[in-house]
This record gives sequence, C-alpha cells and structure tokens, in this order.
Amino acid sequence: MTGLARRIGIGLLASALGSGIAVAQGWQHIGKVQRVEKFEDGIELTAGAAKVRLTVFRDGVFRVRVAPSGTFPKDFSWAVVESSEPPTFKVEENQKEIRITVGSVVATIQRSPLLINFSDTAGNILLADEPNLPMAWNGKRVHVWKKMPGDENYYGLGDKAGPMNRRNRAFTNWNTDEFGWQESSDPLYKTIPFFIGLRKGAAYGVFFDNAYRSVFDFGKESQDYFSFGAEGGELNYYFITGPEPKKIIEAYTAMTGRSPLPPLWTLGYQQSRYSYYPEARAREIVKTLREKRIPADAIYFDIDYQQGNAPFTINHEYFPTFEKMIADFRAQGMHTILITDLHIKRDPNHGYAPYDSGMKNDVFVKNPDGSVLVGVVWPGPSVFPDFTLSRVRGWWGGLYKDFVGMGAAGFWNDMNEPSLFERADKTMPLDTVHRLDDGTTLDHRAIHNVYGMQNVRATYEGLRKLQPEERPFVLTRAAYAGAQRYAATWTGDNSSTWNHLKMSTPMLLSMGISGYPMVGDDIGGFAGSPTADLLTRWFEVGALNPIYRGHTAKGTADQEPWVHGPEHEAIRRKYIELRYELMPYLYTGIEEASRTGIPLMRPVFLEYPQASDFYGDNRDFLFGKDFFVAPVTTEMVDAEEISLPPGEWYDFWTNTKLSSKEKFSLRPRLEEMPLYVRAGAIVPMQPLMQYTDEKPNGPLELRVYLPGSTASNDCRGTLYQDDGHTFAYQKGEILRVNYSCQVSNGSATVVSTIEKNAFQPWWKSAEITVFGMADAPKEVRIGNDVVRDWRYDDRAHAVTLIVLDAAKNWSVRLAF
Repeated sequence: MTGLARRIGIGLLASALGSGIAVAQGWQHIGKVQRVEKFEDGIELTAGAAKVRLTVFRDGVFRVRVAPSGTFPKDFSWAVVESSEPPTFKVEENQKEIRITVGSVVATIQRSPLLINFSDTAGNILLADEPNLPMAWNGKRVHVWKKMPGDENYYGLGDKAGPMNRRNRAFTNWNTDEFGWQESSDPLYKTIPFFIGLRKGAAYGVFFDNAYRSVFDFGKESQDYFSFGAEGGELNYYFITGPEPKKIIEAYTAMTGRSPLPPLWTLGYQQSRYSYYPEARAREIVKTLREKRIPADAIYFDIDYQQGNAPFTINHEYFPTFEKMIADFRAQGMHTILITDLHIKRDPNHGYAPYDSGMKNDVFVKNPDGSVLVGVVWPGPSVFPDFTLSRVRGWWGGLYKDFVGMGAAGFWNDMNEPSLFERADKTMPLDTVHRLDDGTTLDHRAIHNVYGMQNVRATYEGLRKLQPEERPFVLTRAAYAGAQRYAATWTGDNSSTWNHLKMSTPMLLSMGISGYPMVGDDIGGFAGSPTADLLTRWFEVGALNPIYRGHTAKGTADQEPWVHGPEHEAIRRKYIELRYELMPYLYTGIEEASRTGIPLMRPVFLEYPQASDFYGDNRDFLFGKDFFVAPVTTEMVDAEEISLPPGEWYDFWTNTKLSSKEKFSLRPRLEEMPLYVRAGAIVPMQPLMQYTDEKPNGPLELRVYLPGSTASNDCRGTLYQDDGHTFAYQKGEILRVNYSCQVSNGSATVVSTIEKNAFQPWWKSAEITVFGMADAPKEVRIGNDVVRDWRYDDRAHAVTLIVLDAAKNWSVRLAF
C-alpha cells in the first residue's frame, strides 16, 4: 500500500460477490437505495441500516450527510454560520436514479449502489463518486472516493507547503507545531478541509466539515480517483458549484464567515522579532524607524516581555515603564502588539491571577480521571483553558482588561495548535476531556483542530466587549475553517532561505482561496539569518502581501530594514513606501474581501479561469484585480521568463504598455520587482506618510491606465474609505466612489460616481494621471469647463490634472 492507503489502511480488493464493485479492505460501503423520503430541503435515502441525506443548502450548494447506523447526530458545526435557505428545487425519480435539480445544477443519485453525481443541466459531470468505491465507514472512520479527470487541478486546504496545485499528492489535516517545515512537511498549523477543483475554466468546491484528523488524496493512491475522509465524526460534505472560481469562494465564505474589516493600521508595515527586550532596545527600534523615515505602524513583543514567560504578566526588570512605553509609541503612530499564548503557568499561591481565577472557576481542560491536565510549555508546567465552553471564553476575554487599558492595540495568540513540549506528538493526549455548553464532552481527537480557533474566538469576543467601538486585531498560528471570523494569520516558523521565499507565495495564495484573506509570512524568514539580497527581495514581494510583518527567531541576525547598509535600506524603504502610497487601493481591496470573501492576494486563475497556462504558476499573483506581480524568488542566475495574464498590461515602473501575447525574459536589478497594471485599471493612491494615522499632505491620486479600444468597456476602479478603526462603517458611515473610463475615437473620458458619501475623507481634491496618451491632448475638460492647468509627460505618455472638488460626481474628457 502507498500514500493514503498506507496511512489509513485502505487496500483495494476485487469484490468476491461478483458485483463489479471493488471494496476497501475493512470498510463497509453504502449499499442499495431501498427507500426515498422527501423533505422541504431535500431527500433522505435508506440503504440497509444506513441513511444518507442529500439536501439543498442554498442555490448552488448541496450537502451530503451519512449516518451508518441510521441515526444522525445533532447537527452542529464549528465552521458553518450561515443558515440553510433552500431555494426551489425539483425531485424526479425512476427505477435507476433520483434527480434533484436546482437552477443549472443537478444532483443524480444512482440507486444500486448508492452513488452521487453532480452535473450541469446539459449533462456535463462536475463531480462524481468513483463507481467502484461507494461511500464507506470502518468503525469511527469515514471516507469517500471521487472520479478524477486526467486534466483536473486541485487547490486549497489552507497552508500546505509545496506547489499550489495539490494534484498527485496526499495530505493530512492535524494542526501541528512544525518548526523548520519544508516542502514535504505535512501536516502544518491549520486545518481547512476545503478545496477547489478546476478544469478547462470551470470550477467547483468541496468543504468536508469534519474537525477530526482528516486526509485528502488527490491521486497519490490512484490516478483514477481522489478521496477524502476522517478518523471520526460525520461524513458530512458540501458541494459548491461555480463554474467561476470566485463564485465558489463567495459561497464558501458566506457559509463559514468572512474576515472582519481590520483596523487600517494593521495593513501598514509591522516590525517584530523573538524578542525585542529590554525596553531600551524596543524604544531604539521605534526611534530608528522614525528617524530613518521608514514607514511603520506596529511593533510586536514576544514572550520575553513577560515575567517567567507567564501570559498576562510583565517583566518590570526588562520593561520598567511598560505602560508609558506603549503610550509613547502610540504618540508616534506606533501600535503595540503583545503575544498572549493560551497556556497558563501552573503557579499556585503566588498571586498569579490567571491561574488562581481559572482554578476557582474550573476553566481548565482535564484528564479522563477528572484531574486538571498539566503540560510543559514556555512557562514550564502549564494548564490550558477549556475554550469549548462559552463561560471559559468569557473568562479568557476578560484577562485582556489591563493590557487594553494600557493601550495595547493588538494581540498575538501563538502555540495554539495546541503545542506542548516533552511529548512525541507535540500536543495534548488524545483522551483529554473537553466540555461543551450542552453538558456533553468530547475527547481531544474531536477538538484538537478547532482548539486554536476557539482560543482566538475568545480573544476576539473579549476585545469586542472591552472596547465595543474598536475593531480588534488578533493574530493566530493555528486555525480551522471559519477562524477567519476572528483572527488574521501567518504561515508559522518559516526559514531564511530562497526556497522559503519561493514557497511563501503559493502558501499565501492557498490561504486566500481557502477563505482566509488576512494572511502573511515572516519577512526574511524566522529560522536562520538571510543574506542581504534575500532579505531585500523578501521586503519587495512582502509589500504586496495582505499582512506585512518582519519577524525572526532568537539568536538570528537582525532583520530590520536598515541592516546590510544604505543600498539595501534604500530599496527596502522604497517598497515599504510603495505599500503606503497604495494604501487606498489596498484598503479598498481588503474591504472587498471582508464583504465578499474574495482575497486581495489572488492566483491568476481566480480572475482568468480559462488561462490554463497559469494553473501551475507558483511564482506570480494578482494584487487585487489590477496588479500582476512577478516577484524575484531566486538568486537570478538565469533570466526570469514573464508571461502576462490575458489582455494588455502596463509596466508599473516604466508605463510601457505590453500585451499578454508577448513572452519576454527579464533579469531585474536588485531594486526591481516586475510589477504590471491592468490596462483599464483606475488605481487610487495617496502621498507618502510614515504611518496610517498620519494625514497625507496632498490630494488623492488617481492613476488611470487607458485600455485599448477593444477593452474600453472594462475600465474601472473603486475607492472605499472610512474612519479606519471603529464600527461606524457598519452604520453606513463610509465613502465609496466608483470610477470608470471610456475610450472612443478622438477622446477619453474618466468619470467619478459617488455611491455612498457618509464619511468625510482626508482629501478634497484629486490629482488625475491618465496613462496611455500617445500625444498631448488637444483639449481637456472637467465637466463642461475647458481646463488650461494640465501637463503632458511625453516620456510617461501621461496627462496630469487636478480636480479640485473631487469628493463628488465629476467627469474629465481628453480630446485627442
């Protein structure tokens, strides 16, 4: 046996019954449909002792549940938050099959044996059970096999290492503290059992809502089928139709929740290491950032700020004026983020309030004999909150009161896989008992993968109570599907190697299309010390990642932007500054992600699903709809081949217009990262500032990249702004402006249309720069008024003018 078979004990044998159906050794497969019962949301099928429910969850989403004993457990999910609202559907039956039709999607159930296929109304199969391997169970284990077309590609599963396309590999989901992970390392920190199948431009999604240790095999065991299953829990999965990949992500994140709109400052550059101490060192870091005019918004404090590594304490020997330090940083526009690991030091009779109050209120997880579980972590012997209880989450959230009162702006929940020392499996014993609000219990097999998610849920909800008007910022290492509702994340303990820089993009893209758009990695790598060129290249690509945090381990060389001398410092500053200049575009994209689930950092196939040349692209990505990024992730011994997505693109640095039909090679200098803008993009930018709370000095900047005549109907952009930190946006206190342009014979017109104007932005005027002008215009008008005050740059082929009253509807017309 190989691959998945070796891991879960599946060996395929020919059936001795002569039915033509193979069996998986030790497994009991679903049999023949004997009864069909109709419900308002779908049907229930009886097959021997087993029952299968196939329901319509919402338009385009089907749900499959299997009860081997015929009794379904209480319907509960840690991930799914959307209520089922089944649309109108039609059920048809004949002697061979049952069909459920919803809109353009058909679920067909073969009666003998029970097999489920999903197709469009034209009969094109989207997803089908493997005919020789019906759904099965073996004790507590559950499994399903699906046909695997030879040209189908698979994406998702969160932070898996290696290529973004999962085909020909098998994976395990079991949240694991995996320091020093590499391409073949699996499992890693997160469990997101959701994937997208993509073939010839058409896509579907599958979400296997099962928090136990699960496995996904995309062709390692067989090139004829893929499969997924778990060690326990329900065989319970959702089929999500497309065919557009974007539609699948929107539907999946509607089900499992979307990332809340973060505070604006979290999108700035963040400086971290393990650890900044003593206080004088932390102050020196902030002072140097400001003196060198390197924009930054946050500084992190790892475990060394704590007394003996005990969470919610302060080492006053290292930090004699900790509270004043936080206030001083805030006065300089720098936000303080504190690590608060979930383990509580076992420290009785010493006035350590988190332990004392926790014991008093019975909040810690227990062994099967009822004693409190004790494990060794950073503080030494430690105990662990039972986050599956709402009262414990409330207790945990209250622990942040003092830090919030001091002005700490964000919190970092690490080690929450959960990770324990001195154990071969690096986590809690599997028989650890977790209590639920309904009075029942589950062991750690059922809770392990959601434990970190409930930890950050407790943190997020606690901060909402302590500061009801302020958007929380929580960073987590471990996650389950749906954790995006509570926390941003990063890819864990990466390494300072070119290979890890190369792997960062497919991991971040995979997280984004797995419903987790607020994600980053440790710029420069956590383990080890990067070379000067490697760190500089990482700063370049990191500037266009959702979270932009420099971080490194104890004992490594410094990795702040100014290390390695003035040349490298200048390049790193250039890209940090680019991020701040793009902040209006970036924030608009993050707001879109919070509203639709579509990530800011996205693979090319998300916008261009027919562009199969990009199905295996692990280097390039889109930054929103309008930027194509081709980062340098090697030491550049050879020239880099660049292929552009369909259409026309402008080189961001030279403003040269290029076509996707052109193939070219580049050997970028150290200060150059290939960056392109879609012809037809209208990009909002701003003057440079040193932190996001600083008011920019100058007008809003709008860069209009004129399309060719064939694409003139796809020229648009959007600007979203609000106060950047409160929940007033939920009451409609926002500014949303839609921009468009049209190119026709003899003229180009740019139009601004206010969609919502209930927030006063920092700007009143806008500087409009229109690229793609072969010659100076004969006439420029704002509305009906001829404008004399404009300039033409013949090198950039661009016209620039000022619209004075820009926070309203206006139009600019340039006559050729």
